[in-house]
Parts: sequence; C-alpha cells; structure tokens
Amino acid sequence: MRAIQFKQFGGPDVLETVDVDEPILESDQVLIKVKAIGVNYADTARREGAYVVPTPLPFIPGAEVAGVVEDVGNPDSRFKKGDRVVTLIGSGGYAEYVAAKEQTLIPIPDNVDDQMAVALPLQGLTAYHILLTMGRMEKGETVLVHAAAGGVGSLAVQLAKHYGAGNVIATASSDAKLALAKELGADHVVNYTEPNWREAVLEASDGRGVDVALEMAGGEVFHETIKCMRPFGRVVTYGVASGETPQLNAAGLMNRNLSVIGFFLPQIMKKPVLFEKSLQELLLLVKYGDLKLTVGGVFGLEEAAHVHEIMQARKTKGKLVLTP
Repeated sequence: MRAIQFKQFGGPDVLETVDVDEPILESDQVLIKVKAIGVNYADTARREGAYVVPTPLPFIPGAEVAGVVEDVGNPDSRFKKGDRVVTLIGSGGYAEYVAAKEQTLIPIPDNVDDQMAVALPLQGLTAYHILLTMGRMEKGETVLVHAAAGGVGSLAVQLAKHYGAGNVIATASSDAKLALAKELGADHVVNYTEPNWREAVLEASDGRGVDVALEMAGGEVFHETIKCMRPFGRVVTYGVASGETPQLNAAGLMNRNLSVIGFFLPQIMKKPVLFEKSLQELLLLVKYGDLKLTVGGVFGLEEAAHVHEIMQARKTKGKLVLTP
C-alpha cells in the first residue's frame, strides 16, 4: 500500500511516498480502508523530532482517520466489512490502510461525510476536553480562545457557546479569520498580531479578565495570556506553536489563585469512558447541525509535504484533509 513516511527529522521535504506492507491484524484490531486523514500540528512536530514523546524512525505520521472497515481480527467483532468508522491511532494514518483497536472505533452517522468526521477526533476532542474536563468551564464564564480560526479554535468557540459560556473572546491573525470566528459565535474578536491585544481582551471582558483560556502558542503569547486571567482563572496549554517554550513563574500565579494546566490528548485515549462518550456526543452535534466544521482544504496523499508547509505558514483556515 502507499504511505507517507520520513526517515529523518526535518522540514516538509523529508516526507516521501513509499510502498509498505498492509498492516497485519491482531485479534483486538480492525483493518480500515482509509477515506480521509486529518492533518495536525502534532504531525509536523513528529516530523521535526519535537513531539512530546519520542518518534521512532522511520515513521508514518497521522493519528486521525476515517474510512470503511475492510477486515476484523475477531470474528465476533461488533463491526463488519463496509461499516463507516472514525478513530484516533498512535501513528500510521498517512496511508491507504490502517489497523486500529476495535474499542477506539466510533461509527460515523449516515449524514456526516468522511471529511467532516475526520475533523473531529483530535481537534474536536481536544477542544471538548480542554474546555470541560481540564478547564472545568461553567455556564456564564468568559472564555479566551487563541487561534480561533484553526482546527481546535473554530470548534472551541462553538463548543464554549453550546455549553453555556457567557462571553467568548476569540483571537486570530487576520480580518478574514476574525470574521470566521465571529460567524462561529464569538462574542468579541481580537487580532493578536497587534501590540495591544492583551488590553483589547481585557476590554472585551469589561476589565475583569477571563475564566478559561486555551493557549497553544507558547512564548510571549503564553505570558500575556496569564495577564488576561481573572482570579481563579484556568489557562490550559496544549501546544507550543511558536517554538518558544515559556518559562513559568509559579509565584506569579499565587495572588490570583490561577491554574496552568497541561493537556495531552493521548492521556484521554487511555480512558475509554471519556473518549467514547465525548466523540459520540461531538458526532451527534455535527449530525444535527449544532456544530459546524470548517474544512480548509482537501489534498491527495502525495501532497502531504505541501500541506505541512502551508499549515506551518499559517496560510489556512479550518481542517486540512488528505485523501489516499
């Protein structure tokens, strides 16, 4: 089968198309013929050797796939050939076929297409659990969403409003992205490339600050976000897109009883009760039109290097999808 692989760490050019054997199923696995692959910043971090856990070489990236069941390792499986499913896997998603543990598979509702479904597992679950599990968002609270036109951000804006946030403040880097965030339900929008963006966030919160912040840039954005928080605020950090790992002054959290919380989705995956319920809930929100998904582009598998390039250049909006 065709797959995209890298044998050394580096830029997008290290990605190459290769022929590899189809996965051999274990008894608790299902073979999926891949129809759509979600592209994520975690894939670029893997490629650069900068992921939060070690990346063995050679490596086939891709953790997010949607497709149809081709075969099952257990004859008593609850799935059968032809079933449409979506899942998260550890790696190997940039390929024509993947093997996934049966317990991680979620059926795709009939009126949700593959490209929509694949936009949910990583980014949808990230937004959901940052807000509700880690951020402990309560109804009426003020939520700050950085990169609100991106995959996680665009979903977080909608989910925050759906679950009762009183004020959603969205940041983005251009007028077009700010307009999208507003369209998705943000109450206020702020351009974080402008030097006074922190003051604009505070003004949008009537000077009181925010209760929950989704932070994935690192560097100065992290430090300025801390200054945006109100007493008992929670900053949930889930990435370092700037490449600048911030240094935390723990003593600076004390006078406002602030919390800085790390988030890593694979830990959620170790708790099936959290993973299954939340992904099913997200798919139903899409099915009934309560959650809009933005697909920023669909590309062939061999275009993976180009997709990584435009993603890291911040030239996209919404979810980027590869198709074998």
